[in-house]
Amino acid sequence: MSNSEYDLIIIGGGPAGLTAGLYASRSRLKALMIEKLLPGGQIRVSDALENYPGFPETITGAELAQRMTEQAGKFGLEIETNEVLDVDFSQKIKKISLPDKTISAPAVIIATGASPRKLNVPGEEIFLGKGVSFCATCDGPFFHNSVVAAVGGGDTAVQESIFLTKFAKKVYVIHRRDELRATKILQERAFANDKIEFIWDSVVTGIKGGLTNVDAITLKNVKTSDTKNLNVDGCFIWVGTRPNIEFLKNALELDKNGFIITDSHMRTSVAGVFAAGDIRNTPLRQVATAVGDAAIAAFSAEHYITNL
Repeated sequence: MSNSEYDLIIIGGGPAGLTAGLYASRSRLKALMIEKLLPGGQIRVSDALENYPGFPETITGAELAQRMTEQAGKFGLEIETNEVLDVDFSQKIKKISLPDKTISAPAVIIATGASPRKLNVPGEEIFLGKGVSFCATCDGPFFHNSVVAAVGGGDTAVQESIFLTKFAKKVYVIHRRDELRATKILQERAFANDKIEFIWDSVVTGIKGGLTNVDAITLKNVKTSDTKNLNVDGCFIWVGTRPNIEFLKNALELDKNGFIITDSHMRTSVAGVFAAGDIRNTPLRQVATAVGDAAIAAFSAEHYITNL
């Protein structure tokens, strides 16, 4: 394995990673951003972003990701498509293991984000891609004039359920409580949409279907314990997120849910290692907060490197 030296390595290429790369490159740091898929992360599958400042007419996630990538590249950010397998933060020079090489730098920013949390019920894995989905933008068009279920009650669940009504003739929103957690404006839109019907105080306990498609889900009322089958053609799941930390292997201090603990300067429990965006323990996971985190993380990383 060969070694490559950088001032800063950024792991993850979503809005946080790209912003960190932009700030680091403008500060003339030799920075490398590693992203295992396409730069932009999860926002690439968002149909419309209407709460990111500066775009009153909304912008697609893919377009915003492309603009961020071009802007960071303009200032010299090096972007590599690769996957981090392991890290060694035990020394001042941090080592990052990739499938084909080991790279190193005195400072690292982790911006690997979070992934959709699964229900872990029978049928979920079997019908993944065959009626079970975590992405309305990706799979909504396959459910034209169909009946679908949407599980969850937060911003993502409600916003994506509204988007599904562009295609489906009926969207059942399944929520384990008797009120939504989504912001009020999203709730108002959902309640006003005659294609959406809410099923309260209920959880999905199973997903059923034929060889190639979903045809029903099993619901349980959490208050009465009554169960019933609901005939649907698809089931979309939005019940939270889990941190993408598989490569860390206990290298940093995490909270009880596995998110990286940072201070207000985005510093982690290891000197020279910073975190930004959805991967850290933050009360809000939005593009705007990821960008703010990343600007601070890059600023802190630059000061750390300068003072070495």
